[in-house]
Amino acid sequence: MAIKNTIYKIYDKFGIKSDRTKNITKHVLLSFLYKGGSIIASFLLVPLTIDYLDTENYGIWLTLSSFISWFSFFDIGLGNGLRNKFAEAKAKGDMATARGYVSSAYFTIGAFSLGLIVLFTGLNFFIDWTKIFNASPNLGKDLSVLMPIVFGFFCLQLVVKLITTIYTADQNHSMQGKINFYTQAGSVLIIWIMTKASESSLLIFGAIFSSLPVFLLLWFNLFAFNKRYFDFKPSIKYWKKAYLRDIFGLGLNFFIIQISGIVLYSTDNFIISKLFSPAEVVPYNIAYKYIGMASMLFSIIAAPYWSSITEAYSRLDFEWIKLAMKNFQRISLLFVVLIFCMTVISSLMYQVWIGNKVFISFNLTLLMGIFFSFSIIVTPFTIFFNGTGKIWLQAVQSVFSAILNIPLSIYLASNVKLGIEGVILSTILCFIPSIVLSRIQYKKLINNKATGVWNR
Repeated sequence: MAIKNTIYKIYDKFGIKSDRTKNITKHVLLSFLYKGGSIIASFLLVPLTIDYLDTENYGIWLTLSSFISWFSFFDIGLGNGLRNKFAEAKAKGDMATARGYVSSAYFTIGAFSLGLIVLFTGLNFFIDWTKIFNASPNLGKDLSVLMPIVFGFFCLQLVVKLITTIYTADQNHSMQGKINFYTQAGSVLIIWIMTKASESSLLIFGAIFSSLPVFLLLWFNLFAFNKRYFDFKPSIKYWKKAYLRDIFGLGLNFFIIQISGIVLYSTDNFIISKLFSPAEVVPYNIAYKYIGMASMLFSIIAAPYWSSITEAYSRLDFEWIKLAMKNFQRISLLFVVLIFCMTVISSLMYQVWIGNKVFISFNLTLLMGIFFSFSIIVTPFTIFFNGTGKIWLQAVQSVFSAILNIPLSIYLASNVKLGIEGVILSTILCFIPSIVLSRIQYKKLINNKATGVWNR
């Protein structure tokens, strides 16, 4: 009750009257509570994990995790397609179609995931993971056992995480933050127990940490479909090609963006590990986590806008969209200032956080600050395009950036001798075109002057 009263006072103080804006504000405030807990847990997890695994094994785990995340594109964009189509159907009161979208997404991704698990398990017998991850030969046995376990749970996660898509599409935006908080808090508790009760083992660590999110999400699925979303419970009899075409038609462009994003952002750890060593992945990721904290906080504010814009766009409420976007862009600039301040005091914060365990150069932190600043500046426009489904140009830009990023990263890091700083510099350079083009497209769309590629 105290939290609700506080939220109502905030509504009155800032003159918030729109129900849609009130809902965004409520879930932003709740998400801040969950995200704050997640950030604290995430920061505690890094030194605990380094102590348990040592720097090299932690670097291998980070690289392995990035490698596995590349396969997230096997949801074929259906998650984001479901998000928009479910929100549209529910806004129009078409509950039967909404349930059809849910069932079609669950059973399609479930079939893909099962096939992937079988295929990967078979291929695993012929792959030397120590060579791929540039790891010590004595880790060969552990990695050959660990990889199918981690990959299997990851594939299961593709299915069970759809419940967060449904909550978000229904404008219950704080649920994602709640699940992330439980996962992070559980991870900290488990790794603390492991440091006290067992010897260092990458195999045990990886098996536990890849399974924890799946079990939590499975519980949320069972709870949601037996309570709040009982009317949308997945059933094979509601699976239809027509529903799949609807969510896949929109999801295909999201699919392209997902693949490109994975290549653009998740290959960095792999490149660093191959060009240098797994140990070099650690300072890169610590700088990424530190500056990325601002982006995590900003994502709390950004997340509710997607489905709210979808709902407003379906109802042709353009005045609300214009006002919301103006405020959204102002907020993004405040977070750029926050990143600047974090960069200035980074040396002190690293010392407090991890002590002398790992050295992170100021140049690396500065480049991370530039990257996340660019990302935050473009986010309001990206959210607008995602919510309205006008993502064709975004997909083309993503493909271009993904193709350019890997060779440019290798060239700057190795040939120009910039080291790991060259890897993030490459990502920054690849990101610049989207900043310019997204602003142009938004102005054309919001003023109803978009034609051709600008309106796709």
